Amino acid sequence: MGQNKVVRLGVIGLGNIARQHIENLTSGQITDCVLAAVCTRQPTALSDDLGVPHFTDYTELVHSGLCDAVLVATPTFTHFETGACVLRAGLHLMMEKPIGLSTQEGEDLIALQQSGQVFALMLNQRTDPLFTTMRNIVNGGALGEITRTHWTMTNWFRPEVYFKVSDWRATWRGEGGGLLLNQCIHNLDIFQWLCGMPLSVQAFCEFGRYHDIEVEDEATAVFRYANGASGVFVGSTGEAPGVNRFDVIGDRGALAFDGERLLLSENEPGTLEFSRTTREMFGMPTSKVCDITPDRSINQHAAVMTNFVGAILRGDELLAPASAGLDSLALANAMLLSSWEARAVSLPLDSGHYQQVLAERITNSTLRRKADIETTVDMSASYR
Repeated sequence: MGQNKVVRLGVIGLGNIARQHIENLTSGQITDCVLAAVCTRQPTALSDDLGVPHFTDYTELVHSGLCDAVLVATPTFTHFETGACVLRAGLHLMMEKPIGLSTQEGEDLIALQQSGQVFALMLNQRTDPLFTTMRNIVNGGALGEITRTHWTMTNWFRPEVYFKVSDWRATWRGEGGGLLLNQCIHNLDIFQWLCGMPLSVQAFCEFGRYHDIEVEDEATAVFRYANGASGVFVGSTGEAPGVNRFDVIGDRGALAFDGERLLLSENEPGTLEFSRTTREMFGMPTSKVCDITPDRSINQHAAVMTNFVGAILRGDELLAPASAGLDSLALANAMLLSSWEARAVSLPLDSGHYQQVLAERITNSTLRRKADIETTVDMSASYR
């Protein structure tokens, strides 16, 4: 596409997150892109007000000739089928997270990507200045070799009504999991984006501990890395007010995020060097602590969509190509498999074995009857 053109975007799904993307687009927060068509099974007041063609069959939207690219914002269990249709039609694809129910679904979907086709995933937290700051420091070597990682992310509280008004959420058939596949997929993505993938995972998941659901709503995992470092990840949707504490410890310093402030500690000399050279029995290396909390006022979703459009029009490098979603999904899958089989799971994940184990649970899972309850929805309150 030439530089003077715009991307004609079709949106499949008109749930809460799709509405947020459409608002970003129609309010001008995404440049060089226009809404061309929408699809949802039943017409809504929103679809009528948008002033663009409305389809009830996603295949008709894909093959309508109205769109250059498609945003898929439908329930997770439809991601593979819908995404495959878009890719086979030669359109560019932005997929809401996660890429699928499992790593095997993600791998199979990526295999359908054609030459010149832009395929991205909505990993919006990669645009958060907090995490980009942390990543630059880790990659720049200021912390030295990483020795320990830790993230307690338990402020994803969800009340029972969140699940009751959905027929697919928190079911093996509809979502392939719960806490790990939905809320914490963002945290797992950032965790491995900053600290790398571990060699193994030992996890302890609780299924339906806080909610009337069949999938996990609490998880604790221990990671082992190639250099001998260890990591801990804790997540929950049943704890209030919850905790968001992220630490990355290195030989020469540490990053500590307490949910509000980001602190950088720098040691002189490094811990190992000091330990082996000092004659002070209770000595410690000199440590300087600085508050490096960045301004986090950014529309993350709009930033990822703007990058997607730039990749289509100008060949910009994607912030979150679809392949980037496989590692966080592998961590989530490995944590579930570890809990089911009561063992440490080695990475890279055997995606075929995991798919077989998940398929057994899907066979015994059904979508729920959606409760007819009037709810209040504030999407800004859902972001962490």
